[in-house]
Amino acid sequence: EMLEMASGGAKVLQTRSVAMAMRHGVKLQVLSSFEDSPGTMVIEEKSEMEKNLVSGIAFSLDEAKVTLVAIEDSPGIAAKIFGDLADAHINVDMIVQTAASEPGKTDITFSVPETDLERTRKVLDEVRKVITCADMITSSHVCKISVVGVAMRSQPGIAKTMFETLAEKGINIEVISTSEIKISVLIASEYKELAVRSLHTAFHLDAS
Repeated sequence: EMLEMASGGAKVLQTRSVAMAMRHGVKLQVLSSFEDSPGTMVIEEKSEMEKNLVSGIAFSLDEAKVTLVAIEDSPGIAAKIFGDLADAHINVDMIVQTAASEPGKTDITFSVPETDLERTRKVLDEVRKVITCADMITSSHVCKISVVGVAMRSQPGIAKTMFETLAEKGINIEVISTSEIKISVLIASEYKELAVRSLHTAFHLDAS
């Protein structure tokens, strides 16, 4: 869970340090630079931890969204798009594919680091020369909000609470991505603080 939170934007531990500790079974102690306190110990998951379905909310402001509109829906197209991005060392995070309004076409939306948006545009400009694609729409005014916890896919109430909480605050979800211990959404960056505060309250994390 700590690895998911670190990669999701929590400014507590560097992602690689968490991955190395997990790989080698090393405990991590998070200490304050300003207070003489015991801090927080990050350890291997124990069975009693599963009682806490949601352990934290993470966010990342350094996100950009890219949508390729009306791509030909045929084998090899996604491999071409994401293969060329990988060759350019651009990390793609959330990916959603939906049917386009035109038969035989599909729309693909994904997120990349905001710092890589210009390079992403250049790579995709070249890709669009060899595939059918009606348009490319990009936005850098988005952020990723993640709810992190145990067995998220097997807990349908978590997604329901997350989506209803955001809807009640008038926050539109642009992209959704799930893993075993994380549900992430892309929203307009202007709603970041409202979303994080509201989700903390909804999942009773304010006193954690």
